[in-house]
Amino acid sequence: MRGHVRSVTGGESIFMIKVSVHRPDLTLIDRAYTDEDGAYSVDVPAGETVTVRFDTHYSLTNADEWQPSLVTNVVSDGTVPLDRRLVPVGHFADTARGIDILAAFLVASAVEEPEYAAHAATRLSQLKQNNLFLQHIQRALLQHFTEQGNV
Repeated sequence: MRGHVRSVTGGESIFMIKVSVHRPDLTLIDRAYTDEDGAYSVDVPAGETVTVRFDTHYSLTNADEWQPSLVTNVVSDGTVPLDRRLVPVGHFADTARGIDILAAFLVASAVEEPEYAAHAATRLSQLKQNNLFLQHIQRALLQHFTEQGNV
């Protein structure tokens, strides 16, 4: 599986985004980081249905700069690139992007280490959406990561 990660606002490539590929039970298959051109490549068995999460890593300088993104039920064939556009922290997320971001944080809540929590809380607190239901989910995730970060 391969592709490029770029900014939704200007289309510029994003360096050092972690691309994690999971089976439906969320076991990790492989992970990679984007290069200077925003390109990535991960080894995924052909024909396997996977979930792919695009996110920052808590130890990197961009940990608080980008909202995550999630693609579920992708069947890997190795020929079609899987490109993503990420929302910068502090920017408006329309309804579809808001759902995408929250879904990525939801998966992160199940697979990430406690060190992830502080950066997740920082990014969630700056997520701007206009949908009340998504704001409710955002608050619940924010509470979860805040509590996890205080443990």
